[in-house]
Amino acid sequence: MTPAEMAQLHAASFTLPPPWSQTELEATLANPFTFALTKPQAFLLAQVVAGEATLLTIAVAPTARRLGLGRALVADFLAQSRQRQATTAFLEVAETNQAARALYAAAGFVPTGRRKGYYRATGQSVDAILMGRAL
Repeated sequence: MTPAEMAQLHAASFTLPPPWSQTELEATLANPFTFALTKPQAFLLAQVVAGEATLLTIAVAPTARRLGLGRALVADFLAQSRQRQATTAFLEVAETNQAARALYAAAGFVPTGRRKGYYRATGQSVDAILMGRAL
């Protein structure tokens, strides 16, 4: 999946947090610590630095949701992070994104903190829930 395709999918998947642009995706993918996992109609971006894995973003096309793509990508992220010698995994998720929070909880992530008003778009302000788990 190209950065342009990722940007298009991300825009179809998100309004809050704001979707990533092609330029932002290209810059993120240029980082040697970043890796992308893709499936038809879905992708996940992550980084592993100094033993810590961070799930940066995940997007599943609205028409492909509830088919297990997100679950499979999160499982692949955990496996790939272990292969890259990570011992812990972290992410942040909009407090209002109940489906994503349930997905991450099912994968063993637990809340570890909160960032007040972290996500902002079109006059909205939503807290980020920080989640983590041991690998």
